[in-house]
Amino acid sequence: MMSAAILLPAQSASAASFVTISGAGSTWAENAFSTWTTDAAALGMTVNYSPVGSVSGRQDFSDGAADWAVSEVPYGVVDGSISDPPPTRGFTYMPATAGGVALIYNLSIGGTEVTNLRLSGAVIAGIFTNQITNWDAPQIAADNPGLSLPNEQIVPVVRTDGTGATWPFTQWLSATQASSWTAYCTVVGRNPCTPTSAYPVAPNSSMIGESGDLGVAGYVKQAVGTIGYTEYSYAQQTGFPVAKVLNAAGYYTAPTPDNIGVSLLSAQVNTDNSENLSPVYADADPRTYELSYYSYMIVPTDLTTPMTTAKGDTLGAFGSYLLCQGQQLANPLGYAALPADLVQDGFTQLLKIPGNQVGTVIATDLQNCSNPTLSNGADILASTAPMPASCDQQGSTQCIATTTALTASPNPVIAGEVATLTATVAAGDGSTPAGTVQFGVGSSDIGAPATVNAAGVATTTVTFAAVGTESLSAVFVPAAGASYAVSEATLSLVVSVGTAGAIPVGVTVPATGSLTVTVSSSAISLGVPGTTPPLTATGTLNTVTVTDTRNTAPGWSVSAQDTAFASPAGSTAIPGDDLGWAPSGTVAGGATLGPAVLPGASPGLADAAQLLASAAPGLGVGTDTLSAALTLFIPATVAPGPYSSTLTITYLLTGP
Repeated sequence: MMSAAILLPAQSASAASFVTISGAGSTWAENAFSTWTTDAAALGMTVNYSPVGSVSGRQDFSDGAADWAVSEVPYGVVDGSISDPPPTRGFTYMPATAGGVALIYNLSIGGTEVTNLRLSGAVIAGIFTNQITNWDAPQIAADNPGLSLPNEQIVPVVRTDGTGATWPFTQWLSATQASSWTAYCTVVGRNPCTPTSAYPVAPNSSMIGESGDLGVAGYVKQAVGTIGYTEYSYAQQTGFPVAKVLNAAGYYTAPTPDNIGVSLLSAQVNTDNSENLSPVYADADPRTYELSYYSYMIVPTDLTTPMTTAKGDTLGAFGSYLLCQGQQLANPLGYAALPADLVQDGFTQLLKIPGNQVGTVIATDLQNCSNPTLSNGADILASTAPMPASCDQQGSTQCIATTTALTASPNPVIAGEVATLTATVAAGDGSTPAGTVQFGVGSSDIGAPATVNAAGVATTTVTFAAVGTESLSAVFVPAAGASYAVSEATLSLVVSVGTAGAIPVGVTVPATGSLTVTVSSSAISLGVPGTTPPLTATGTLNTVTVTDTRNTAPGWSVSAQDTAFASPAGSTAIPGDDLGWAPSGTVAGGATLGPAVLPGASPGLADAAQLLASAAPGLGVGTDTLSAALTLFIPATVAPGPYSSTLTITYLLTGP
């Protein structure tokens, strides 16, 4: 949580003037908006966000059920024969969250995982239109001269449920690989042949359609030879390798925050304020990652219900925070901080909100903006973002993959205390990479680049005078002539207040409050779309409500464990671990959701109770509404018929 002051004009200096505002939309941007709304609460604003998906978010804004919305897709686009007309209420688009479509894969050579796969646009299009079907195809070999790829079938895994990642992916295919996309539209009967939010699966092909990031990632994790796409933030959180993509400058680049930010410097704004990514695809900067895009906040420009000038004041203040201070947390969350041109456009759109108290001199707002891509109001990405290594250039050489991990000790650190930052760099071939690490905080470098030693480690020290959360980075740059890839890592460092001394003051407070956990016991019915194996079933966990009003160091955890899916006919059961989940919901008082459990993972939901959500002692006061997206992989050998399992919800109490 950031402790710096938000950029607010004099008219809104009192937090008491803020009113509650509510938004809905993108699930891709959920992690960012969850963090930002929490920060906004500390700054005196009550901002609610419901991650119901871009389509539902746009509809909620149109219907007046939301004050604002978040979407990767604008109104008015044509998705095949489906159109989404703009609302009657006035609106505009404000850039909010930048990211990239990442290509995750599961590929091995002689039992060793491949982590440095490179793909050109033509090859990506060939794979996802079923024109290139084997990993040892000559087109893939031309992209990867350093790899002897196996003679294995390619299994593309796509999202068929409608997602923000599918739209920019197919938009890019349509714009840069038009012949392949047009031919594929003919195969799947798609007319008109437009980009889409739900990827069409060709019949009688190896392509697999899945629902949700969990479904795509779970399938890719289980099956060697698979390749899928997802938002880079999700790929980063789950630790999947991502393919580097050939850009217009002839370099293969990864969707790092720097590359995404540099790419979006070329993005243009259409006359309706939606994004135009065509210049990104043709940008000759060697750092460009072509599959970069950003989500919008859809904000009102008139006082159509439910908008009021008081809400406009709060929305303007929240937007100002988001464009500047909030972007400091984007990179560690797996997104990319918005670059200067999009920040400037964002302030222009904020001025259109009725009742806003945003300063009318945008240059002054930018000058005071703490976005890490800016310094004194000017862009610094173009000069500070690292160039790709020479071995990333298209040709007869290929970089050895590297990974960089960043730690800080101590973390948290006391303001004024020295913290040691340690970057550990590893190479995919087991060697020790030669090069340097540039440590950074926000938009500034920490000293000169530090040399990586014989153990693959580089260190530096840093001291912070102010309390808050600092966004740290470490970028590994290979030595001149070395065939190692650039890699980077990010970290949030908490700077806290030290204690000089303590004087005891005592009081006895009686224990109050209680903890209750309720869950609907109605049966969950998992749906199985399609009849072509392998089959996947999906559903939603019944709502679990946790209400904690205790004042005695509250804390709790809620978990679930399932049994095997048995058939009354006595057929072979479906293993309980083939059920995975992605916890979701609204948490309060510092409670956190548990991690996703991939279908088929070990330990899985059947091996042990898996965490749905928890609150550490001292946290968790309030009401939490919990759920989870359920995904069940059904083995091809399982006989038809009804199967049932029992999912047991348990909870542990902390404190009386």
